[in-house]
Amino acid sequence: MASSRNWVFDVFPSFSGEDVRQNFLSHFIKELDRKLISVFKDSEIMKSQSIGPELEQAIRDSRIAVVVFSKNYASSSWCLDELLEIKKCKEELGQLVIPVFYGLDPSHVRKQSGDFGEVFENTCHNRTEEVKNQWKQALTDVANILGYHSRIWYHLI
Repeated sequence: MASSRNWVFDVFPSFSGEDVRQNFLSHFIKELDRKLISVFKDSEIMKSQSIGPELEQAIRDSRIAVVVFSKNYASSSWCLDELLEIKKCKEELGQLVIPVFYGLDPSHVRKQSGDFGEVFENTCHNRTEEVKNQWKQALTDVANILGYHSRIWYHLI
């Protein structure tokens, strides 16, 4: 089904801005642009637009979602809600999902443990059990996809 769809973007990056926007992400996007791969850029959302619906539509309109898990990814309910939409698009639209584990162990994302788990628990404070369980399942499912781990990138060169 994914091949018959007209995608607006090749790549949708999901990330925690405070962790990766100025270092990893800026280089990643620059390289994709250099290779003429179209990337959704949240900085290009018109200032008067509501960001939630724009992000959801951009996720649905992207052939590939690159989820950059970092220490503070789970500190953002926006990121976690994006992840739910990405998981849904993977299941319903055949979107390709590529996890990148930036400076953390993939098992910490899978199990919501370590510093990542603490950040996640803080974000879940005052949330319903249903929302927390949906986020947990999405984190586990996406972290179980074979992806890239920043601690072993030197093997990719």
